[in-house]
Amino acid sequence: MSTHVHDAVIVGAGFGGMGAAIQLQRLGYDDLVILEREDDLGGTWHVNRYPGLAVDIPSTTYSYSFEPNPHWSRLFAPGAELKQYAEHVADKYDLRRRMRFDTVVDGARWDEETSTWHVAIEGGETVVGRFLVTATGFLSQPRLPDIAGVEDFAGTVMHTTRWDDDVDLQGKRIGIIGTGATAVQLIPELAKVADHLTVYQRTPIYVSPKLDGPVPGIVRGAFARVPLTQKAARLAGTSILELLMVAGVLHFKDLPAANQLGKRVCEAHLRRQVKDPELRAKLTPDYDFGCKRPTFSNTYFPTFTKPHVDLETTTIDHVDAGGIVTVDGYRADLDVLVLATGFNLWDVNFPAIEVIGREGRDLGKWWRETRFSAYEGIAVPRFPNFFSLNSPYSYSGLSYFTTIETQMAHMARLLEGMEKKGAGVFEVTERANTEFLDRMTGLLGNSVFNAGQCATARSYYFNQHGEAVLLRPTSTLSAHREAVRFPLDDYEFRTA
Repeated sequence: MSTHVHDAVIVGAGFGGMGAAIQLQRLGYDDLVILEREDDLGGTWHVNRYPGLAVDIPSTTYSYSFEPNPHWSRLFAPGAELKQYAEHVADKYDLRRRMRFDTVVDGARWDEETSTWHVAIEGGETVVGRFLVTATGFLSQPRLPDIAGVEDFAGTVMHTTRWDDDVDLQGKRIGIIGTGATAVQLIPELAKVADHLTVYQRTPIYVSPKLDGPVPGIVRGAFARVPLTQKAARLAGTSILELLMVAGVLHFKDLPAANQLGKRVCEAHLRRQVKDPELRAKLTPDYDFGCKRPTFSNTYFPTFTKPHVDLETTTIDHVDAGGIVTVDGYRADLDVLVLATGFNLWDVNFPAIEVIGREGRDLGKWWRETRFSAYEGIAVPRFPNFFSLNSPYSYSGLSYFTTIETQMAHMARLLEGMEKKGAGVFEVTERANTEFLDRMTGLLGNSVFNAGQCATARSYYFNQHGEAVLLRPTSTLSAHREAVRFPLDDYEFRTA
């Protein structure tokens, strides 16, 4: 084991991990190591490269506010540009030299005697740091379908997170399982090349019009020359998304009209694009708007009106060597099977690695045996010097960057407070964690998740106990205000 003690060990080289590293550098912590299981940086924007991949909110809102990108080519930037942006950030803030790729973390354990975190790496190495930051992302653990016979399929099987560009899809009989946000982007692209496409839908999704298009060169030039213009565009986009999320989803009980507006927009979009009432009924959700993350597309619904595309809503019975058989006995012969089955948040994430804190508390077991909670979405009792970025009640708004920057602000206030007190260790109190959890739980009572009809949504927002603990049920302004003003006495500080 190395005897060197880093200032911090960061697990994950996506936008969350890079944001944490940038903040730590600003605070004077220069000895950082970023451990990444993939072969390059970028997180989801490195792992995902399926056809049609793009950001699913306006590009102007999807970046660090302190590092705007004036060069997005479209209002909804394609995935390759997000990857390029990640590389730009890593280079500008000198993060690449701190990154270790192809490094799989087995787990981390707090050592009370030395007040350090010992991070075990696959292969036997241990990396030691004063602070531990887990930035493994919310959507990092692919969910494989629990369907009999998938392993018997003789054709090509691809999960969307492991897309193989070498597979020739032209003229093939393709089946895709799943109709979430990823599938909404992918299905129209598959339909362009497939001889026949069968889409297996378990739960329909709310889709609204996508106000997309190229960003004119004159606009990009204005963004580059006068950054205030891009800030204004970002504010406008963020405000619209905030209205959609806070008013329509989190204040569902108080403002039902806002939720109904979102629902009606999506239903009108579907009516315009699909004239067949039977097909339209299959594509219409039977749960309330916001129970499951909605998305944008102008091409998803029309795809199902094409003669070579079938929408199958009957439950799959099994897969065999040649294709898929549904419970009614219908069989679809396939050459390629695409799994757009999303991510497993609640079984193998939260946390994505084993984390053992003070007195042997296992974070994953503790969350599942008690309740999922994290003070201000970032700190956990009995886990000293630990920042958990992808935590319960941490996701604020619709842009992940809002969450990242809120957590960066929390880190700054906490670490500056610790330094002023001459301490070397921080730990959130049980009292503060419980009070925060009770407040978040109370606010959720007003949300669509608790007050609406979400039973049929099968949303990843809900954990195995039926609790929607992923989103923070406050406005983004409130979340950021608390990140810079939370009481420091919600933490205990001590010498290392």
